[in-house]
Amino acid sequence: MEWAALVFLVLATLVHVASAAISIWRIRGHRASPPDPEQTLPPVSIIRPVCGLDPFDELTLRSTFTLDHPGLELLFCSARDRDAAVPLVRRLIAEHPHVDARLLIGDDKSTPNPKLNNVIKGWAAARHSWIVIADSNVLMPPNYVAQLMAEMQGDTALVCSPPVGSRPLGFWAEVECAFLNTYQARWQLAADTVGFGFAQGKSMLWRREVLDAAGGIRALGIEVAEDAAATKIVRGEGYRVRLVGAPFEQPLGTRSRRQVLDRQIRWARLRRATFPLCYAPEVLTASVAPMCAAVLAAPLLDLDAAVAAGLVATLWFGTEAVLAKAAGWHLSLVSPVAWLVRDLSLPVVWLEGWIGDGFTWRGNDMTVAEPAEQGQA
Repeated sequence: MEWAALVFLVLATLVHVASAAISIWRIRGHRASPPDPEQTLPPVSIIRPVCGLDPFDELTLRSTFTLDHPGLELLFCSARDRDAAVPLVRRLIAEHPHVDARLLIGDDKSTPNPKLNNVIKGWAAARHSWIVIADSNVLMPPNYVAQLMAEMQGDTALVCSPPVGSRPLGFWAEVECAFLNTYQARWQLAADTVGFGFAQGKSMLWRREVLDAAGGIRALGIEVAEDAAATKIVRGEGYRVRLVGAPFEQPLGTRSRRQVLDRQIRWARLRRATFPLCYAPEVLTASVAPMCAAVLAAPLLDLDAAVAAGLVATLWFGTEAVLAKAAGWHLSLVSPVAWLVRDLSLPVVWLEGWIGDGFTWRGNDMTVAEPAEQGQA
């Protein structure tokens, strides 16, 4: 048992450090060779679904109007005219009359995914062959489109970006940064770099003809999560999903404990339902399992159990601090505590991912269960 624990500890630590090193290499490489501003890029349609108002929505939605890409078409989509975000979108459009922007109202309801239903009308109205679908809480830098297009190679049908949490207010927003940045974004960048990229719905640049050949935008309704469906469709068509060189920012503001955990449990259930073999080992990817292994292996190392666990925690979180600093991601004196709370929460989130099917997204009750299972419930 002690030797097995030591082997696991060494392997887990090597993977952790390697994933951070790959992420740093990836982001620094992006900074060393940014997109060429003189490169001629094709016109692009950007679809931004809105549903309710978040604290930074004016900042993030306004950033859509300051992009430096020529030939942009902006399509804002709302399911209801009475949605709280509609007056803001109308005001931003009125403030930027020189920008080709429209607000589309209506709810298709042809899939189980309310966000996708909101996007369908935007896809149908889009005039261009390159289409970006971006959540309302993504903060777009001026060269946002160029960064996405830079990763669109001949074998690529979809370029995405995981969210990087920023501007946290309060401890639980710090924990959300801990989940998003040095944990989830790190794993996604590392996986993409070794050729195993998968979609994330925050920002998605589509090669339109690929999705249209697979049945169109409604084909993303084959899974309750449109990004999981996108990954399967792209791979099924013989193409790859790639990530941007450096992920885009998502300002957080305040978060409650319940908001953070509910969001992570929702994502966990979606991952378990769509990619169960990838989901199963996730419980081993945080620091808790290596620290427990260090306690078991401590006699072999002639160390006190508490000292061994402390050394692992120092190495584990020190690596995350180096990554956050090198990447320019949020880092504060509270971050190590937030990383520890995240890792203590991950086994609970992982277990909740297995034992439940339902979740709520912006007031909509949804489930990852198959239709037959829903009928038996």
